[in-house]
Amino acid sequence: MISSLVILGATGDLTGRYLMPALARLAQTDGLPRSFRLRGLSPKPWENQQFRDHIAGQLRRHSNAPESVQTRLLAAMDYRRADVTDGHALQSAMKDLSGPVAAYLALPSRLFAPAIEALSEALPPGSRVAVEKPFGDGLASARHLNRLLHRSFPEEAVFRIDHFLGMQPLQNLLGLRFANRLLEPLWNHAHIERVDIVWDETLALEGRAAYYDHAGALRDMIQNHLLQVLSLVGMEPPLSLNEHDVRDRKVDLLRAVETLAPEDVETRTVRARYGSGRLGSRIIPAYVQEPGVDPWRGTETFAQVTLTLNNWRWAGVPFTLRTGKALACDRQEVLVHFRPVPHLAFGKDVEVKPNRLRIPLSAPDRLTLQLNVNGEDGGAEVQPIALDTELPAQSIPAYGRVLRDLLAGDCSLSIRDDEAEESWRIVEPILHAWQLGKSRLREYPAGSVGPFVLQSPFRREEEWDRLSVA
Repeated sequence: MISSLVILGATGDLTGRYLMPALARLAQTDGLPRSFRLRGLSPKPWENQQFRDHIAGQLRRHSNAPESVQTRLLAAMDYRRADVTDGHALQSAMKDLSGPVAAYLALPSRLFAPAIEALSEALPPGSRVAVEKPFGDGLASARHLNRLLHRSFPEEAVFRIDHFLGMQPLQNLLGLRFANRLLEPLWNHAHIERVDIVWDETLALEGRAAYYDHAGALRDMIQNHLLQVLSLVGMEPPLSLNEHDVRDRKVDLLRAVETLAPEDVETRTVRARYGSGRLGSRIIPAYVQEPGVDPWRGTETFAQVTLTLNNWRWAGVPFTLRTGKALACDRQEVLVHFRPVPHLAFGKDVEVKPNRLRIPLSAPDRLTLQLNVNGEDGGAEVQPIALDTELPAQSIPAYGRVLRDLLAGDCSLSIRDDEAEESWRIVEPILHAWQLGKSRLREYPAGSVGPFVLQSPFRREEEWDRLSVA
């Protein structure tokens, strides 16, 4: 296990809000090497104590680890001022670190390429590099980043980070699918009618215009996070859970996703942005009125895409990936709609809703299977019931798992080079068609259920209410 972690961009929000609390949790659970050292790099002219004071404040705000653990972690870190795009500067800043190093690029994406080139001159043999998302802004840039990385690092030393893969609910997908004889025979087009993958948030822009207005919902959520969920939901059973077998099957699934033609984009995608509205007691300004937003850029805060897979298991089954901000409720789940039974013995006037399986993607982690039983008086009446259970809480945060695997050299939860490129292959034609006006930019009020669209699987607010988790 590597014992030296170097964070490029150590004074930024990602480091303070997510990486440091994750490291504190690992330290609390003895998940870090005994000789662990952390070095923060940034252009800011700080001294060691100023950096430690800054991180201490972030830990007080975002970590619940005991004070003794936080103190021990702070003592293991130091700081160097350095231009992270300058190979000589990085080499000088890391020359006293012995052995291989794990370098984490907690940087704006525009700095990834020069930072990777600089690291190739500075890192000792056996080192590893972790690159945050977004991995490029299109297929060409993703391929360029992969070429840069492969010049200096073997693929097993490259960690393309998607913290969703470190979330317990996504890990539960593997156990649910491949450890239950009950489900796997039904997990195909013969028994499943459609699948919805939803990540809806009440969260609005919250001061992230510098990043979000150049990304939008499709790039920010669907291109990486939700396509990862899709790959786990739809992939074929792997031979084992080692990194090669699982990632091979995920790439197979992504390769099966059919590319949308421009005319398909018009009918199978939705883009929208929120207008002014109310969320509880809060008045939310329209997205275009948020500080730092360029209204002429046409950035979407809501994206919905319906994809089909060109393979045996999922022929004809639509997968709808949906995400939005400033919506009425937080709803993060996979909803599997099973086909209706082929024959009803209860009479044509009896309404029987098809079975559905709700798989949570965030807390509260409650797995729900919706079934049908006879009514209270038996006979020909049918009523739906829900069997649900609360899943075990995640003991280590998602970024904790990512960092632990980085230090240990376990690539299972990172994105492989071809996987990153396949994701852009799916999304890029949609982005191009949107730029050509193939799907008009709609608007929805903040605090609503999203844009009203006839071809959406969420066609009516009444249906949304029935689908929403209480």
